[in-house]
Amino acid sequence: MVDRSGRRRKFLIALGAGALLPCTSFAQQGKVWRVGFLAARSRSTAANPDLYYDAFVQEMRERGYMEGKNLVIEWRFADSDYERLPSLAAELVRLKVHVLVTHGTAATRALHRATSTIPIVSTSVADPVAGGFAASLARPGGNVTGTSAISIDATAKQFELLTTMLPKLARVAVLLNLGNPAGPSELKMVQDAAQRTGIKVVTIDARTPEGIERGFAAMLQARAEAVVVVNDAIFLGQWRKIGELSVRNRLPSMAPYREIAEAGGLMSYGQDFAGNYRHAAAYVDKILKGAKPGDLPFEQPTRFELVINRKTAKALGLSIPAELLLRADKLID
Repeated sequence: MVDRSGRRRKFLIALGAGALLPCTSFAQQGKVWRVGFLAARSRSTAANPDLYYDAFVQEMRERGYMEGKNLVIEWRFADSDYERLPSLAAELVRLKVHVLVTHGTAATRALHRATSTIPIVSTSVADPVAGGFAASLARPGGNVTGTSAISIDATAKQFELLTTMLPKLARVAVLLNLGNPAGPSELKMVQDAAQRTGIKVVTIDARTPEGIERGFAAMLQARAEAVVVVNDAIFLGQWRKIGELSVRNRLPSMAPYREIAEAGGLMSYGQDFAGNYRHAAAYVDKILKGAKPGDLPFEQPTRFELVINRKTAKALGLSIPAELLLRADKLID
């Protein structure tokens, strides 16, 4: 296994390079902080671990906040049901937590509608300004800050990489969740990217783990030659299932999460989501020390990693172009 990406990814930090440096033991002595965490996905389990939740807790620990001592995290899980987000958000607001943390546009919107005073840190928002969460990326001005996703750039690059691997690709399935408020815009980005490459898109709407399995069956019926997985909290929580289904159905896959490639998918290209959660912990730390979320800029990840599973490529009878081998940040054998 070759890994040239390193554990941490670099973010463009408007406040200076020191904004995310670890600062241990700075939590106020004797104070117990309450952080509300709204998760669109399910609770992490041994069978289906969520590495990103762990990244947030670990970074908080490194900064001096430890559960059971000076930190209480109020976890609320929507279990991939977006309709539950508003009630869970309201529940967290009633608990009067000091800071709220979440992932994705839908969950951020639910929290934003529930409170205009409690600071909100999101690990990934498609477009904070268009979504009404921020006046600008540099100066959000309200009670929401965090990390902004760059979906447009990533989607176009994913198709470029996929067609480099599969130059004769003509029909691709797109696995997405149209129940997500960001789903329609994500679909349009995919369709635009596919149109530029002359590829026909087969839309597969999956909103539950069972829907993902049915979706792969529909891909085969539609004679899809590959599958592109769209960034969605449900798919992030089902990375192992998607990787295994890709292998089982012999469908070359392109995903935004490296874990899917590690679980058997062909390739992944996307930002470092674990890094986003560490970044969220850094912002929580700043806010608990007195910073205002409206003064903390929405950050945009500047590094994207390409992961290729050579074992899967071999099983599918694919020869990986030298161009991709040179560009890969990680190769899985």
